[in-house]
Amino acid sequence: MTSVSLLSAEGEVTSLDLREPVAASRPTAPLSSRTAYAAAHVVPKAWGENVPGAPADLDWDATLAYRHHVWSFGLGVADAMDTAQRNMGLDTAATRELITRSAAEAASVGGALVVGVNTDHLAEEQVSLDAVADAYLEQLAFAEDAGAGTVLMASRHLARAAQGADDYRRVYDRVLSAAQSPVVLHWLGTAFDPSLAGYFGSTDVAAASDTLLQIMTDNVDHVAGVKMSLLDADAEIAVRRRLPSGATMFTGDDFNYVDLIAGDEQGHSDALLGAFTAIAPAASAAIQALDAGDTAGYERILRPTEALSRHIFAAPTYYYKTGIAFLSWMNGHQPAFSMVGGLHAARSLPHLSEIVRLADAAGALEHPELAAERWTGLLRTAGVVGTLTSAGGAR
Repeated sequence: MTSVSLLSAEGEVTSLDLREPVAASRPTAPLSSRTAYAAAHVVPKAWGENVPGAPADLDWDATLAYRHHVWSFGLGVADAMDTAQRNMGLDTAATRELITRSAAEAASVGGALVVGVNTDHLAEEQVSLDAVADAYLEQLAFAEDAGAGTVLMASRHLARAAQGADDYRRVYDRVLSAAQSPVVLHWLGTAFDPSLAGYFGSTDVAAASDTLLQIMTDNVDHVAGVKMSLLDADAEIAVRRRLPSGATMFTGDDFNYVDLIAGDEQGHSDALLGAFTAIAPAASAAIQALDAGDTAGYERILRPTEALSRHIFAAPTYYYKTGIAFLSWMNGHQPAFSMVGGLHAARSLPHLSEIVRLADAAGALEHPELAAERWTGLLRTAGVVGTLTSAGGAR
């Protein structure tokens, strides 16, 4: 039995016996009942100058190996999005190299890939609506030239420049008309980025939804669907039931994805989730269960992961990436618990300790002995007393 110590916010240390991970075999055929993308993170060089304000210095071997890990479980990869620390340490040069490299790797294995298109290469904070559209078009052309599918991300520049719904329609109409292939729109809520308040022209979700749906209807041939990341299941379902024919709802709701993906009598959401990058084997196993008509198996596998995801994405939600990188390290997908911009320091030891507990409960620790070794080492480095050996003996 492998045991670890857990650390409470009050400094109390308790012991936890780790369970075996979810039995997750790689699919032998493409997943069919749901389309699912894991929004992948990036791995920095452990010895790189990845301090706040410095350009990202990535470990490309580990970063791309993680994408192959996701593809091997039948999931698609959503890349160069906020999970990859765009606007939080991943600069323009690194973003473009990531898109180019990921697109080449996807092509080499036939993996599904979409990448983020934004306006974040602009140095100025305040620009005109035409400049916003030009910036979107520049990144769209780059991503399409690389051979990647695209997600039109919510733009901070557009949120600042737009005076109302008409301005959003004007910019989106111009950008979408230039798309060579249908794109996925992205509505990112303020929990993830407070600067996006009032996106699509209103702080009223129903009114903003009307604008989003009008944009999709007016550009039906250029829009594949929408990823909603409001952490509001009712709002997502309301939009899902009004989508233009042929458009897909990709849930970005890391709090409520189990029921949203399962769906109801009127439809379901597919997935484009940061949470899935932390639980790729379990996510694949759950969708394989749906493919086999085993809804009970889907529920049994995926439901326990939701508590883990809710904790990783707890307020302040924009620091969720720290939990993603932490689990990647615990599961052996990167050599060090480090992030570009120094963001591995954005969550406390008690917060990380709860991730350990919930990941264990969800069967999401892929190699329990390795996880125990790494977590125990981190506690020792932090000077926490009373940690346990892997055999459970007190020190």
